[in-house]
Amino acid sequence: MAERVRVGVIGASGYTGYELLRVLVAHPAVEISVATSEQYAGQQVAELFPSLARLLDLTLSPLLEEGLEERCDTVFLALPHKTAMRAAVRFLAAGKRVIDLSADFRLRDAQTYEAWYGAAHEARSWLARAVYGLPERYRSAIKEAQLVANPGCYPTSAILPLAPLLSEGLLVPESIIVDALSGVSGAGRKLEAQYLYGEAAESVKAYGVPRHRHTPEIEQELSVAAGVPVTITFTPHLLPMTRGMLSTIYAQPRLPLSASQFREVLAKAYGEEPFVRLCAAGRLPEARHVRGSNFCDIGVEVDSRTGRLILISALDNLVKGASGQAVQNFNLMHGLAETLALRTPGLAL
Repeated sequence: MAERVRVGVIGASGYTGYELLRVLVAHPAVEISVATSEQYAGQQVAELFPSLARLLDLTLSPLLEEGLEERCDTVFLALPHKTAMRAAVRFLAAGKRVIDLSADFRLRDAQTYEAWYGAAHEARSWLARAVYGLPERYRSAIKEAQLVANPGCYPTSAILPLAPLLSEGLLVPESIIVDALSGVSGAGRKLEAQYLYGEAAESVKAYGVPRHRHTPEIEQELSVAAGVPVTITFTPHLLPMTRGMLSTIYAQPRLPLSASQFREVLAKAYGEEPFVRLCAAGRLPEARHVRGSNFCDIGVEVDSRTGRLILISALDNLVKGASGQAVQNFNLMHGLAETLALRTPGLAL
């Protein structure tokens, strides 16, 4: 294999940052040369994450440390929105390739970003150049990109099942409802009362209703697939588990097709995809079957009473929903096998 790529993980102390380190430390084409954290700067990575002891000997740096750009070739940004765009500009100006896990470059329209995120976009010139990092939809563009906007977890779980069917004109766009459930790690590694064990355990709750920030991202990509504007109803829920995501999607078909006919369309779209698995008739996805993996499982049913199509998808919000997909994009950007360091089964037990 060619010389390893020097990689920086910017924002390494959060859940997605750790997940990046966990995957990249075993990546044969990667040298992790930079890891940053404001809160834990100066500490060894293995002090913060003992699971990486004897696997990664690296000191956490502050983001503003001089010379970080010179120590890496590609950076993963695992930072909050707005902070990420500022860091992105810094590394892009230095000629580095950037994979941003925040929302800062996912929306192509700056006004839409500002309306939903309540902040001015400070890197508007990069919005048109950023490539939306869903490999199943934009593989060719990702290979050539300098800046990849890694998709959100909820959008990945909704776009993958819906996009091929909308592209074929099989669904009524305005009929789509996405009802999604996520583990608490989706909120990030932070101390807020609602995410404490005593608050989240033995309960399920909806949140971000009716304006969750992933809504315009889902609508943007579904509109591209459909060729017409798509507006959806999206309701996310918090589940008392650490990681995992299950989305149940309802849509009205334009034609009275059977579940097997819809399944055939999805099989045609994803039959060669390494990380999308279509469930056989009679079986539906479960979060435990994808936990810790980069797979998205998709199930299909049709309600014969109402005629509605029911799509169910499951993925790990920290892997295919974030860091695993980011590494998948990294592999494409560097001409590597797309599955490198990612082809592992879910932790079913």
